[in-house]
Parts: sequence; structure tokens; C-alpha cells
Amino acid sequence: MIDALKDPACYDHPVTAIEVFETHISWIVLTGDFAYKIKKPLDYGSFLDFSTREKRQRFCEQEVRLNRRLAPNLYLGVVALSGDARQPRVNDDSAPFEYAVKMRQFSNRHLFSHLQASGELSLELLDDLIDQLVAFHEGAERLHAENDHGSRDALQAILEREFELIEARLSSGADQRRLEHLRTWVAEALERLAGEFDRRHREGYVRETHGDVHLGNAVQHEGQALLFDGIEFNDELRWNDVGSDLAFLLMDLEARGERAFANHALNRYLELSGDHTLVRLLPFYKLYRALVRAKVAMLRYHNPELHPVDRQAIMADYRRYITLAEQYAEFNFPYLVIGVGVSGSGKSRFTGEMVQRLGGIRLRSDVERKRLFGFDPQAATDRAGVDIYSAEATGQTYRRLARLSGILLEAGFPVCIDATCLKREQRELLRHQAEGRGLPILMVSFEADEETLRGRIIKRAQRGGDPSEAGLAVLERQQRDFEVFDDDERLHLVHLDTTADNANLTLVGLIQERLRLQ
Repeated sequence: MIDALKDPACYDHPVTAIEVFETHISWIVLTGDFAYKIKKPLDYGSFLDFSTREKRQRFCEQEVRLNRRLAPNLYLGVVALSGDARQPRVNDDSAPFEYAVKMRQFSNRHLFSHLQASGELSLELLDDLIDQLVAFHEGAERLHAENDHGSRDALQAILEREFELIEARLSSGADQRRLEHLRTWVAEALERLAGEFDRRHREGYVRETHGDVHLGNAVQHEGQALLFDGIEFNDELRWNDVGSDLAFLLMDLEARGERAFANHALNRYLELSGDHTLVRLLPFYKLYRALVRAKVAMLRYHNPELHPVDRQAIMADYRRYITLAEQYAEFNFPYLVIGVGVSGSGKSRFTGEMVQRLGGIRLRSDVERKRLFGFDPQAATDRAGVDIYSAEATGQTYRRLARLSGILLEAGFPVCIDATCLKREQRELLRHQAEGRGLPILMVSFEADEETLRGRIIKRAQRGGDPSEAGLAVLERQQRDFEVFDDDERLHLVHLDTTADNANLTLVGLIQERLRLQ
């Protein structure tokens, strides 16, 4: 049938050139403008069952339904193949003997995996992807309370199968010992985090997700980022905590050496979603996703048709993912950086670059203030009839920043505060989150001359699209209200002239030096 589909006469539309790609569960036939995905007649038990024509039709329909949530322009529908295997007719339902998913064809060169490999993946594209992922997760169907998908017990069963599958295929004693150490960590983590797994399952964070979010399943299509090829064949792998869905993307970026992109993606996701508690489970979910990739490598390694050179490369891939999983199992002592400065001083720009380079989570007062009062981070609030900048609202905002800082620090994530922090009591409230936990702290005073401050504020207002709504009148009030640093604060304080050349690198260097970071 696949050979026969290489004949342009099979199709009801013009065909330019025909290519066939094969995965472990499908064939994809490319015809020029359209691609046809045909499921293999396989039965892998509880993992996947495409064994009958009726099941393949049902899963084709499910694939279209699910993937239209994120890529409606790519997934055109399900088409029947009539005739017979030697002379099939595509999109003819007169006497169907097979079914296919019809998609718009795109160039593999535009896959995010290819863009990353060629150095063409940009923050703008990644932001587009994250923005869509946040909106998708917020709108995804919630799990019914009686269902066990995504629970701690379900995760335990999935991971145990992964460990058993890998272990049975390892011949090296050293590799087996490394796997056993990870197995022990996973068992302890499932026990230690049991309450958090149960809480998120109970509170509706397990949803009908994409299930397979990585760079190979994202494409730049007509100038837009699109996620495609979500899991349709296995409910257990599709119904996840949204944090697990995000973790796959972050792990894939880190596995490719793109830690700055991963740091940026995590910060943007948290800033838009407000789901900061997912970080408590994030190392676990990233380890789980790395283990899945290690398993896939091990399955490929045992393909009898592999060339010995390819076999060596695949074993290197396996060990790379295992090393990554081991890194996720480590606990790194976090720290707190408090940015201090008036509007226009450069806090947002430089703290954003800092967390990209060093990792950690940035908390922005402009974002969390709006979230407290039910506003979108980008929304204007001056005509909302609510004063979200009153003294009481500001107090609520700093208490929220302090509470979130505690959550993130306890989860092992460095925290960077992007707020004016004009008052000593505000700075003390934040400092206590680190000092009370015996963690290092650094305050950074962001500074610029008056002309630069005013110029930046005017330029930001003209540009738009920033959560900050501060104007020149606000700047003048901030300068009047600023409380100078006391002696005890100066012990933790560094000054940064944000107009200086390479001020961003200076900031990173100061933090590394003062907090003794590698």
C-alpha cells in the first residue's frame, strides 16, 4: 500500500513530489501541499493498539480532534482510502479499507529542532510557543475527580515500567548501578512529595495536555509557532499535570545545551500562568522526561539492523539523558537577589537577562500586583475603577512576593525580585524569606542618571506591551519616597550603573562573586 501511494494518480489533487517517512508507529506520505499520516497495524497492549481498521479510524479522528486545539490550520481531517492495497484511492469513502490523517505539509527545516541546531531559534518564537502553551493549559479539559490519571500512584506505575524496560536491556554493571540510584531517588521523591502530587491532582492541575511537547513537535508555520503531534493513542500519557507537559520542553532545551532558553521559557510560563507551585514537582517531572528519552535510546540501541557506529552514538545519547536525570536529582542551595530601584533604572531588563544566564525564577511586582486584582499582566488598569497602586494594594503585593519567594526557595530555585523596594520594611519582608531559611541574599541597587531614567520611561510608554504603567509623575514620587539603605542592608548590597558598558555581564559577575556561584 505504501509503495502504491507513491503514484500521483492515487490522489484527488495535484502532486509535485512524493516522499515517505517512517516512524515506529506511522508512515507519513508527503505529496507537496499535503501530507498523509497512516497508522501501522500494531498492538503494543496497554501502550498502543492500532490492530484493527476500526481502531485506526477512531485514533485518526482522535488525533485530529486533539491536535486541532493547538494547530487547527495543520490538521485538515480524516480521509478514507478505498480500492485495495495495490491501487488505493485517497479521499474516496466508497469502499474504505484504510484511513489517514490529512495535514498541510510543511518543511522540516522549519521544525524548532532544526532551527535550534542551525542557531535560528529565537526568543520571539519561543515566547510565541510558551504563550500558546499557557493559554492551551488554561483551557484544557480538567480530569474528573474519580479518574486516577496523573496521580502519584499512576506516575509510580509508569516510572516502574520505564525502569524495568531499561534495566532489562543494560549489560554494563556501571550503567545498572546508575539506573538503580535513580530508581531509589524516584521512590523517595514520590514519598516525600506525596502531598503535593495529591493536592495538584485534587485541585485540577491534571488536564488533557499535549503529552509530547518537545522541539521536534513544534514548527514555524506561516510566521507562527505551532505545536503538533500530541499523543492520541494513550490516555495515561496524555492526561498529565500541566507541569509535566512544560517539563518535557524544558528538559529538551537543556538536553540540547540551551539552558538560557529553558530558563527564559520557565520564567515566561510562570509569569503568564501564575502557577508557581508547579516548581515543587518540576525537577521530578524533568527527570521523568529525561528517563523516557533514555528509554527510547535504549530501544533503538537494540535494533538488530543498526550499524555498530550508530549503536555507539545511541549509547552516548542514552548516557547523556541519564546524566541529565542525575542532575535533576541533585539539590542545589538557592539564593535570593532583591532588585532595588526606581522606574526606568533597568531592573526588568537586567534581572531578565540575569535569570536567563544564571537560572532561577524572577518575580515582578508589576505582574503580581495585577494578578492580585484579576488583571492580565499586559492590561492597562488606569480606567478600571480600582486603585491597584494604593498603599494597601502595595502592601498586599509585597506580601505576595514574599510568599512566592518562600515557595520557590524551598523548592530549591534561586529567586530574583524585580520591584522598586523603596521602603526598608519591604526589603526586610523579602530578606526574611532567605535569612529565615539560612540562605544567601544579595541586594542590587539599579542606578542611572536622571536624563536616562526619564528617557527610558518615555520610550517604554511609546513602545507599549510592558506590564509596568509607571510614568514620569510616578518616577518623581518614587524618588521622594525612597528610604536609603541602613548599615545592616549595606552588608548585602552592591551598586550597578545600568548605563555602563556590559552592565549585564557585570551584574552576573557580581552575583557569582558575592554568592560564590559556579
